[in-house]
Amino acid sequence: MASRDATDFLPSISPVYAAALMVLVQGSNACAQGVGTEQQLGTVIVKGTALRSTLDPNLPMTTASKTAEQLREQQNIFNPEDALRNMPNTTVRKRYSGDRNALIAGRSFASSQAPRGLVLMDGYLISNFLGRFDAPRWNMVAPEEIARVDMLYGPFSALYPGNSIGTTVAISTRKPQGFEGSIRLAAQSQNSDLYGLKENYNNTQASAVLGDKLAAGGWYRLVLNRQDSTSQPMQYFALNANASGEFVPPSTAGAATPVEGVVYDIAPNGRRRAVFGAHAGAIDHTLQHTAKLSAGLDISPSFSAEGFVAWWRNDTATRNVSFLKNASGSTVWAGRVSHAGNVFDIPKSAFAPSSRDETHAQAGVTLKTRHKTGWNASLVASAYRILDDQQRTAANPDPVAAGGGAGSGVRRDGTGFRTFEVQSTYTPSRGDWGAGAHALVLGLHANDYELKQSTASLADWKTGAFGGETHFVGGKTRLVALYAQDAWRFAPDWQLTSGLRAESWAAFQGAQRVAGIAPLAYPERSITALSPKLSLAWEAQQDLTLRASIGRGTRFATVTELFQGTQSGSRIEVNDPQLRPEKSKALELFAEQRFEQGALRASLFQDDVRDTIWSQNNPLVFPNVTTTQNVGRVRTRGIELAGDWQDLGLKGLSLDANIAFNHARILENANVPASVGKTWVRIPRVRSALTLSYQPERAWTFSSTYRYSGRQFNEIDNSDILPDTYGGTSRLKQLDVRVLWRALAKTELAFGVDNLGNNRAYQSHPFPGRTLFAELRHAI
Repeated sequence: MASRDATDFLPSISPVYAAALMVLVQGSNACAQGVGTEQQLGTVIVKGTALRSTLDPNLPMTTASKTAEQLREQQNIFNPEDALRNMPNTTVRKRYSGDRNALIAGRSFASSQAPRGLVLMDGYLISNFLGRFDAPRWNMVAPEEIARVDMLYGPFSALYPGNSIGTTVAISTRKPQGFEGSIRLAAQSQNSDLYGLKENYNNTQASAVLGDKLAAGGWYRLVLNRQDSTSQPMQYFALNANASGEFVPPSTAGAATPVEGVVYDIAPNGRRRAVFGAHAGAIDHTLQHTAKLSAGLDISPSFSAEGFVAWWRNDTATRNVSFLKNASGSTVWAGRVSHAGNVFDIPKSAFAPSSRDETHAQAGVTLKTRHKTGWNASLVASAYRILDDQQRTAANPDPVAAGGGAGSGVRRDGTGFRTFEVQSTYTPSRGDWGAGAHALVLGLHANDYELKQSTASLADWKTGAFGGETHFVGGKTRLVALYAQDAWRFAPDWQLTSGLRAESWAAFQGAQRVAGIAPLAYPERSITALSPKLSLAWEAQQDLTLRASIGRGTRFATVTELFQGTQSGSRIEVNDPQLRPEKSKALELFAEQRFEQGALRASLFQDDVRDTIWSQNNPLVFPNVTTTQNVGRVRTRGIELAGDWQDLGLKGLSLDANIAFNHARILENANVPASVGKTWVRIPRVRSALTLSYQPERAWTFSSTYRYSGRQFNEIDNSDILPDTYGGTSRLKQLDVRVLWRALAKTELAFGVDNLGNNRAYQSHPFPGRTLFAELRHAI
């Protein structure tokens, strides 16, 4: 690869924006704090320990937080995304440990709307808007290094881009306070039983963290992580009967092999269904390695620099299971078969295995000043690249494919994104923070995304070289934004926070090439948008806060939604290069009452989104076809209640609880008129979580969490009338338990069970059943 100058890792910036940048950075003393700064959002008291957030202190929206201590005491954390699963009105679609597609869903957006889940790690973007199911790159964070997780709801702050119209997650990692380190070993074991397929699936993870704070003012932290995990079957090959309950026979004549093992049930749409086995790489075995080095230096008492470089490697191999047996007892994988008077054609590709080897890298740098008051500045830049990504899929089912043979391959080498942010803030001194005082934030943000995806035929799907290209999709997007926010204390107990975000978006170099067909080049597009914000807060009493917020956010289409029209194995993606951006108008009324031993808050919200971008697919159709389109108008209304109490009637007993009631409706949709008036997809009517923890003494903590998600739909016309089955989007009723024992001063042992009652749940794919958990943590 050709060498690159450091400036290649920053998005191109027009002269106008460059001039604005110079004004921001060179003004007065200077300069500012922002996404990479240490301003204090608030102090959370957790059993006597004060822990700070690094977010802006004047965020005009509902927030929720968990500290590392709370997470270790309350939850069985195997992967970083587990930290979010008990947050108010939040769903994490983690299908199994090691899932690279663990997506977030929130108040008004589904888990399949990944670009509405904005995730930051120490101010660096780890959201991965490069594929429809490319979840945040959680692997860039090890559970061991998490210090705190903050969740922000809605598009009410001008500091964040349009992806924040859903949920923003800010993960803060721990900086060493001296020479320190730890090792962590974790294991899980799950017994899965669905359609008569019973197997045990085990996962292990080992991580190490080593860091030091140096006398010269610097610090470093090295993180190593290795994970070996195997999923339960994720998808099943099934054929639906017609409306009369009959299976339509093949259109061509031919002999059929009598088989046993077909399982009949009812699909989510209410039709009779025949299930033949776990297919499409159903059982996923993945080996993942992460290495990350972070470092920082205090150049002066008020100026510091820090950065990180991370490397992630994933090696995946899948397998399938056919239920079918012929008269001699041999497994049947493909061909024409007959059972109970029905005749079916099973394509060779239905039970074809696949593999994937990929290497990703990310790097970032932050420069910031740290004046307690007055002007400050921060500059944050990062780059994410897929260095190597080869997905190989066989053309034949498992037994034949084991010896090699024909197949297809997909490469995404060179795909990636870059971000750049500069911020300037003004913080009044404590004495001046009274009536008439202003706290200011000014900033410039830029990012660009590039998609490169090439498909080729393989003579040998396992080891063969990629030959001539059969299909290519690619393209780029770029976003540049200027924003300003002012928190005005116009009276002693009143604060008005106003903001404006101006954005300029462009999509260009979009292209598709198919062998034997003239290349298709999409025309360039550009769109500008203004997103105003306004919030009024009143400290009605010393322990009571009331706030009303209104905000608009604009979420532009990703490179994948625009350009990734392709076929990969049994999946076909139909893109739309003319997608309109999503435009959210959101309202929120907030009240928080604080008590000596806890707090209670209520949030009443509405999110009215025009031109919702929606990718619709049907996992029960083969091949699986996904189309991307705009939905005219979707409105979500709801109320959230959340609270926590310490020493609840008994010293050492604490309660953390939340419940949300959501009402999401499709108000306009010219593409699918039958969906108008129906419930929006994957937004449960009720989401809740209740955690009880008991610490009779420092050495022991006992905790249990009950989570519930109510009725929801997977189809925009709500035709999936039976949600609690494979392919549906079901209710979730799950009880988790955990025991933490601090065996020695620096050693912790934890044992737990997730989904203790072994309740089945689905979000198209089946979620894990009862899972045993064990963890050992030892600090140096």
